[in-house]
Amino acid sequence: MESLGHNTPLQASEHPNLDWFAENGTCGIMDTISPGVRPGSDTAHLSILGYDPYEIYTGRGPFEAAGVGIVGKKGDVAFRCNFATVDENLNVIDRRAGRIKEPDTSGLASALEGMTIEGVDITVKEATEHRAVLLLSGKGLSAQVSDVDPHHLDSILECQPLEEGAELTARVVNEFVRRSYEKLNGHRINLRRIKEGKPVANILLPRGSGTFPDIQSFKERYGMKAACISGVSLIRGIGRVLGMDVIEDQRFTGGLDSDIDLKARTALRLLDENDFVLMNVKMADIASHDSDPQQKMEVISLIDSMAGILRKELSSEMVVAITADHCTPITVGDHSGDPVPLIVWAADGVRDCVTRYDESSCSFGGLGRIRGVNLLPILLDKANRSEKFGA
Repeated sequence: MESLGHNTPLQASEHPNLDWFAENGTCGIMDTISPGVRPGSDTAHLSILGYDPYEIYTGRGPFEAAGVGIVGKKGDVAFRCNFATVDENLNVIDRRAGRIKEPDTSGLASALEGMTIEGVDITVKEATEHRAVLLLSGKGLSAQVSDVDPHHLDSILECQPLEEGAELTARVVNEFVRRSYEKLNGHRINLRRIKEGKPVANILLPRGSGTFPDIQSFKERYGMKAACISGVSLIRGIGRVLGMDVIEDQRFTGGLDSDIDLKARTALRLLDENDFVLMNVKMADIASHDSDPQQKMEVISLIDSMAGILRKELSSEMVVAITADHCTPITVGDHSGDPVPLIVWAADGVRDCVTRYDESSCSFGGLGRIRGVNLLPILLDKANRSEKFGA
């Protein structure tokens, strides 16, 4: 961006520990889905874990639900949701209700519990920050319905059936959204937020419908016991669906206040009992969505400090991959189809010419340009766990 001398925040930042991994590892760039495809966090994580999202993805909702401990049964439909702020005409003023968090979200979610609409039972559970999960349980449901969330500041949308047989689901969603506004608009939590000068969270907007997918577990697929560390319910949900041991700690918030140094120490400890650990850090993405370059550079410094903890505890048996699930340019404020920088470190791995971790430098690395589904095979090979293909 122009204010950083036409550099990205990663290029403009100092990060000696990340650079050490780059200098002592093998670098490249990665299209988590495919070149030019804008990944969602769900499809991107599935891909970098070696699962082709084009084959197995059924929608984000089920992973969000699993992330907060709601595991539906066959036929149930799950949605990811935002607590949002709307005016009396249901125009969206703030899609994140001032990035509302617990305990306010748990109180508001409780107010929406216990509904039954046209014989369909409604379950609502708060998730990370302003997010929540909606689960519909009943007969005759379909995930082929459109979003209510307009995804930008505009009037809320009416949920529409996208195929024959989805009419019931669409009606239930529309009625639920209407009732959510009625119940939340005058809720005591929102009345208090008004007095505090904070945006109210007076509606719940569903999107990303999906049915629970049938996915081979990580252990069955790779023969490795795995753990997942994340403060983000979506990533925890992916971990649960894949049969990983999901680690939760109230200090892993998924926000800018998350204790990522503790995440690193926890990951190192988990390697005593697991073959693979997935550790997700969300805060850089938050700064990007807020289009705040200074905040993102501060976050990069925190991540570099975390990388220093990993660096001090490296062993000859470890293989470390440092990358992102998607690119979120500050200038865009949303995900893009650009590739992300990647480092793979192994004690006896080949070192290339790269000495710095950023989008441009890593493009000269020995890994070249790969897709997300290529990452796990590379890591398995570096760990001497790959199987020979052919005679």
